[in-house]
Amino acid sequence: MEMLLFGIWALLALISPPGATEGPFEVYVQPDKALVKFGQSLMVNCSTTCPDPGPSGIETFLKRTQVGKGPQWKEFLLENVTEDSILRCFFSCAGIQKDTSLGITMYQPPEQVILELQPAWVALDEVFTVKCHVPRVAPLEKLTLTLLRGDQELHRKNFMNLSVASQRAEVIINVKAQREDKRCNFSCHAELDLSSHGEFFHSSSVSKVLRIFEFSQRPHIWVSPLLEVGTAETVSCEMAKVFPAEEVMFHMSLGDQELSPFFSWEGDTAWANATVRAMETGDQELSCLVSLGPMEQTTREPVHVYSFPPPILEIEELYPLAGTDLNVTCSGHLLTSPSPALRLQGTPDLPDPGEPAWLLLTAREEDDGRNFSCEASLEVQGQQLVKTTTVQLHVLYKPRLEESGCPGHQTWMEGMEQMLACVPKGNPTPSLVCTWNGVIFDLEVPQKAAQNYTGTYCCTATNQLGAVSKDIALIVQGLEEGISSTIFIIVIVILGAGVISIALYLNYRPCKIEKRKVHYRQREKNKEEESQLAVQQAEKYNIQNC
Repeated sequence: MEMLLFGIWALLALISPPGATEGPFEVYVQPDKALVKFGQSLMVNCSTTCPDPGPSGIETFLKRTQVGKGPQWKEFLLENVTEDSILRCFFSCAGIQKDTSLGITMYQPPEQVILELQPAWVALDEVFTVKCHVPRVAPLEKLTLTLLRGDQELHRKNFMNLSVASQRAEVIINVKAQREDKRCNFSCHAELDLSSHGEFFHSSSVSKVLRIFEFSQRPHIWVSPLLEVGTAETVSCEMAKVFPAEEVMFHMSLGDQELSPFFSWEGDTAWANATVRAMETGDQELSCLVSLGPMEQTTREPVHVYSFPPPILEIEELYPLAGTDLNVTCSGHLLTSPSPALRLQGTPDLPDPGEPAWLLLTAREEDDGRNFSCEASLEVQGQQLVKTTTVQLHVLYKPRLEESGCPGHQTWMEGMEQMLACVPKGNPTPSLVCTWNGVIFDLEVPQKAAQNYTGTYCCTATNQLGAVSKDIALIVQGLEEGISSTIFIIVIVILGAGVISIALYLNYRPCKIEKRKVHYRQREKNKEEESQLAVQQAEKYNIQNC
């Protein structure tokens, strides 16, 4: 239709109207270059230098509306520009037609840039795809797409040489996953260069993080094959050769009981420890599920839960009086199945299976603090388990002041710090009071020994069962007496050593000449007499100084 109108106007231009002015003329269009954003409008003005122009107009497939005119111009509104086009503006003058063209460039800035990483999680050393595309952009030949890993350029693509039919604003590359790619930001940058029209547009995608993993091993469970019901046990689950280890997730359970593992990692190994407390007996299964991103591995270990409470040890009376007859019984717990084998300390024979062990005894003072043990053994899944219960017997008896703990004769050295030595026995523990000349003597604080402390002390030990008293003779020796005693002891030791040496000499020395033998015997006899004389003199000296 437009071409038909143009032909008619050209035909009319050949018919020169009366009074037409001959001469050259020009046709102009404004603007001389047009850059229009997608879907926007453009105002176009066509004009001529012909003083009396003939038929005129514009040629375009765009929707147009004439919005103004004058003797030598016309103005049009072009609406909804969605693609590039060429507009022709023509005028005829004195039968001559001229036209001029206006190239209209439609542009659409890259407002949306989409980056895709496929897959989102990729195994170490595997290939992944980086794809970037711009859904709406024009003109495509002015577009450049750049793929970035952090600040590093991976790939750049422009669309200058692509045919119109294959024009798609996208770029796709394949990359091998490396450890250094872990947690790297990948992005895409789009540039639309319209600098010839005085415009430049750019936009970037949202950054995406590549998740790289190594997950080739199965987890390993560390757990005892036997668990005691109601007893807290620590179980562990370990995953080796996993990357990144710090992102591993552990889920552990015993049967239907969910556990709360505590996570740790080092290098490419991750592990979790959990506390399990089985509440039901029988065969159960401990499971450990390890996950990293979309990957997961599960390991299961069978466990047997048993019930084996400690045996029951009963003493008829824990605090009996000395001389009381007692029954001691060792029996298995009711919750132990099957019945365990029992052994009671102090009994020579083992009881029949299922029967308790017992012992009859008469409590003595020597039994105070004695420990009785009851041992139960049970075989579970081929393993022999043993548990022991211990009970201490406390025998009550009256106080005693024995010579070993409270000597009746004690000696102090004058001038030295001394304490009266007296420790009573008894249960309950007795209290001790010592008097001297009717005055209570302080047993807690050391005393400086003096001659006036010499005398007899009366000590009394008391508890709830009775009391006992004992006299202690205390002698305070002076320094000279102590030296005399020491000298006497030294002399005795020297003489004894001499006698022993002589005896050994006589027994082992060979006797070759009888005359010499007689001589030696006479000589030893003289020495012995001298020794006895020395001892008598030392004893006499000691008696004179005591």
